[in-house]
Amino acid sequence: MNGDISDNEFESLLNEGDLNPAPAEPPRVEAPAQPNRPDMSFFGKIPVNVTLEVASVEITLKELMEVDTSSVIMLDKLAGEPLDVKVNGSLFAKAEVVVMNGNYGLRIVELSGTSLDELTA
Repeated sequence: MNGDISDNEFESLLNEGDLNPAPAEPPRVEAPAQPNRPDMSFFGKIPVNVTLEVASVEITLKELMEVDTSSVIMLDKLAGEPLDVKVNGSLFAKAEVVVMNGNYGLRIVELSGTSLDELTA
């Protein structure tokens, strides 16, 4: 036997699938392993104190003792500037005051970049 095969035999082998190479599977790219993180949904129920700080000023105790009902204390923030939103005393965002259905509200205009993890420290 010389190893030659006829066209019919070759066609037959191809149709049987013996000579067809298996389609190459694309390489699997696995996502980087995530550290085991606990379920944080519980913490979503913990209340925090959110305050809006309009501005501040440092005055002497003497000046404070002279305050009466007609006094005006000048603050360190210009009218129209975004106000500070603080969570448990730490800066969280800048906001502007809005009125919704007769109630005051806050429209967040800028997040401070402080993560909630840092606010708990």
